Amino acid sequence: MDSDEMTMAETSEENTDQVIQEKSKKKKFAVGGQRKELEEMANKLIEMNDKYLRLTAEFDNYRKRTLREKMDLTRMGGENVLVKILPVVDNLERAILSIRSTSEIDAVKEGIEHIYANFRDFLKQNGIQEIECLNQDFNSDIQEALTKIPAPDPSQKGKVVDVIERGYYLHDKVIRYAKVVVGD
Repeated sequence: MDSDEMTMAETSEENTDQVIQEKSKKKKFAVGGQRKELEEMANKLIEMNDKYLRLTAEFDNYRKRTLREKMDLTRMGGENVLVKILPVVDNLERAILSIRSTSEIDAVKEGIEHIYANFRDFLKQNGIQEIECLNQDFNSDIQEALTKIPAPDPSQKGKVVDVIERGYYLHDKVIRYAKVVVGD
């Protein structure tokens, strides 16, 4: 080989070595870039998992707190009603003492009627209303027919002729159905 060919061969080898080194650097850079990208993704995954765990714990705490508050409200709501009913109990106790010590029946009747009126006011204040049904058309949504009897008057057919047990609403919801006798 002459010197020109030798120089070209050396140059060619040098170029090849440079190309190989550059490709190797690019691969290392690409692999390094992928590694960096994977590390970033792993950090994001850890961060999102942490947020998820915190959110789950926060929701669980919220659920427990609201359940506890609901139980307290129910318990305290009952307490409030019982405190309001105590004056009626006091009046009943006074009436019992009065019945034992007096012979005047009219005063006792008047006292019991007064207690009954107080108790009905108490029920109204707490959202309880009586279902009016006497001489009304029978309604199976709010009434329970115990029996049917021949109607004393033809206009009473299908209507309530007697109330055996009164029914009540609590804020427009039936809490006890009226037990009635229906004319047939």
